[in-house]
Amino acid sequence: MKQQISEIVAAQREFFLSGETRGYQFRKEQLKTLQRALKEYEKPLCDALWKDLHKSYEEAILTELSIVSGEIKNHLSHLKKWMKRKRYSTPLKMFPSSSYVVTEPLGCSLIVSPWNYPVQLLLNPLVGAISAGCTAILKPSPYVPNVSAVLAEMIEKYFDKKYIAVVQGNREVNALLFEERFDIIFFTGSPELGRKVMLAAAKNLTPVVLELGGKSPCIVDKDANIEMAARRIAWGKTLNAGQTCIAPDYLLIHRSQKEKFVAAFSKALQKLHGNDIAKSKHYVRLVNDRAFERVSSYLKNGRILLGGKTNVTERYIEPTLLDEVSISSPVMQEEVFGPVLPMITFDSESEVLQFVTEREKPLAFYYFGNKKKALEIIGKTSSGGVCINDTIMHIANEKIPFGGVGNSGMGNYHGYNSYKAFSHERSLVITPTWLDLPFRYMPYKMFGFVKKYFL
Repeated sequence: MKQQISEIVAAQREFFLSGETRGYQFRKEQLKTLQRALKEYEKPLCDALWKDLHKSYEEAILTELSIVSGEIKNHLSHLKKWMKRKRYSTPLKMFPSSSYVVTEPLGCSLIVSPWNYPVQLLLNPLVGAISAGCTAILKPSPYVPNVSAVLAEMIEKYFDKKYIAVVQGNREVNALLFEERFDIIFFTGSPELGRKVMLAAAKNLTPVVLELGGKSPCIVDKDANIEMAARRIAWGKTLNAGQTCIAPDYLLIHRSQKEKFVAAFSKALQKLHGNDIAKSKHYVRLVNDRAFERVSSYLKNGRILLGGKTNVTERYIEPTLLDEVSISSPVMQEEVFGPVLPMITFDSESEVLQFVTEREKPLAFYYFGNKKKALEIIGKTSSGGVCINDTIMHIANEKIPFGGVGNSGMGNYHGYNSYKAFSHERSLVITPTWLDLPFRYMPYKMFGFVKKYFL
């Protein structure tokens, strides 16, 4: 495998150095090729998502394929503009020069994706790599073998591996890939693995984009619309059975709204998934036995107010609302990444701010309540992204950046930011030859004039 990987990397580097990937027409055609591939493989990909995750066709389209499709369309619409040389102002001291910024592709990229949204989180970064003019090695997750197999088949059918290649395998294969020298590594996964990626990249000073996770807080204040908050939190927490890096991880709720929220949350779950959630075709299962064991163990970390049923054979965990949770318990120390929502009450804004800011910066931050107060709280906290009176939806807009900060990641992507992530912004100064001012040359005879007027 090591030799195979080295050969692919060498072939891609040779192809990149040929200059073929740099032209606008080439990039445009490759984006259209990916667009055609996605349409042809819609059914196989959706079938594979059902097999691996019990993800319904509707959810597969909404949370996976449509997001990639939207990203491709956005790049096709704006790529020519993004590639254009941009002029910047030039100070008088540099007269008669003019200044520009041009973008160039970083080169050979490695994209490593997780299992929870295996189509979106592999192909969305790929759109950026193609758009920027890079080559790419794609490493899908082994935890969703059916999806990974279909993705490999699709990529191999539509692209030459000297341009875009898929490498399958477990963490040993990841380690082999990280031994190679890339021009950029794009990794989506846990903060723990993100640290290992960054350590490996440091050997070659390879730039990285890390899309990680963390414990994203969800705040329900005293003036929140409780029915709406309950519905949108229930949706955000049960989407993909909570196996979403930006899922509401824990709930901070004003004490006065607790009882009302619990009743509204119960009704919201019923409307979303029916009386018997286990029979809902839209309710995803935990990805493997290890994930099931970890998430189900959190049910012991508090008093169950709602839910709590499990089925080990199906890896099913009912959406669960936990009360009386200790801050030191595992469910409050680890990213839940499942359909268990611990609930903590508060009485004042200062409690919320202290609780959130004492912890690592999360990937998402959710607030339900007055907009003005929400903006004040947001101004005193930090997170990758924010929704006011909603959850999850900031990832749906391909025109705004998505990414983490601190422990939840570095760098961002989507739209122009995806293009930038795989590009280098190169400064360009053009100086004509018809005038050559003498003051910059030794022995600096005009130094007094320069100091007076330009310093």
